[in-house]
Amino acid sequence: MAKKAFEYKEIKDNGDILQIRVWRVEKSEKQPDGVSYSMVYIRNGERLIGHDNFEGHAKGGSNHHRHIEDRVFPYEFVDEWKAIEDFYIEIEKARQRGLI
Repeated sequence: MAKKAFEYKEIKDNGDILQIRVWRVEKSEKQPDGVSYSMVYIRNGERLIGHDNFEGHAKGGSNHHRHIEDRVFPYEFVDEWKAIEDFYIEIEKARQRGLI
């Protein structure tokens, strides 16, 4: 059974949404790290940046991946706190590129 470990949601003045959710789950073949997470930055109802480990996106043995606009990239998961840090780094890179 999943147990919420961390949740944060911020709605920016311009309506952008930043949301982070982390759950502790039983370790399994699908979730060998015992963690399930979703981190997303949304503008106008569209995901601009996302990090998660839900099935169906990653190729190979890991479900950890990140979304940048409409592209999906593998993500090397260390732990949930590093994933959150990397998510914020990705947001800053998007700001520097003018995406956000």
